[in-house]
Amino acid sequence: MSEYILETKDLGISFGGLKAVQNANIKIKKGQIYGMVGPNGAGKTTVFNMLTGVYLPTTGTFYLDGEELKGKTQEQINHKGIARTFQNIRLFSNMSVIRNVMVGLHNQPQYKCNFLTSMFRLPKHFKTEKAMQEHARKILKVFGLDEERNNLACNLPYGKQRKLEIARALATNPKLLLLDEPAAGMNPQETADLVRIVKKIRDEFDLTVLLIEHDMKFVSGLCEELTVLNFGTVLAQGKTEDCLNDPEVIKAYIGG
Repeated sequence: MSEYILETKDLGISFGGLKAVQNANIKIKKGQIYGMVGPNGAGKTTVFNMLTGVYLPTTGTFYLDGEELKGKTQEQINHKGIARTFQNIRLFSNMSVIRNVMVGLHNQPQYKCNFLTSMFRLPKHFKTEKAMQEHARKILKVFGLDEERNNLACNLPYGKQRKLEIARALATNPKLLLLDEPAAGMNPQETADLVRIVKKIRDEFDLTVLLIEHDMKFVSGLCEELTVLNFGTVLAQGKTEDCLNDPEVIKAYIGG
């Protein structure tokens, strides 16, 4: 079995005549916290969209734990073990905090009930509901959100909404968790707490994390390796410190 949880080979996509991403070759080892950085418009979220089935790659392919996933639907890819968050928070605003997390649990076979069981509220329905609530609370405690579990998601402050979206993605039991600018809009204290949480979920839930972020302090304090994209192509790859000190990377960020 491959040592890499994610491997992309010449991954690319074009929209009309525009090559949004081309020849992206990324290898992420199991258990890593890996970063993807680059200026706005570099193609980072486009890569996420290909990895989660939102976009079908025009060229190349990608593998999760050695299995090719190109061409599979978003639901199929999630079942295989890739979950994500978004730049713009996408919670079920008028549902409770715990219900948001329980939604993520529905893709797991141990929590499935057939239609009649749920409609007639048979004992299995209540047993399953209780098990889901217990699992959801376990996840919420990791994020310090258990006390908020019965509040509406829309009533949480921004930083906690960010954490709740990660918690919901985690509930799908992924092998690979994709975080799209998780620290965006957070204050320094919230950002520092998020660094601790990401490391904790990597260790406790035995998963790999790939994140997009513009906060370089956040990236350098969390990511072991990076891929730097610029205009849809790989500009640099390797250890975080080496990439962030690369003259071409610095030039891409500040111009000149």
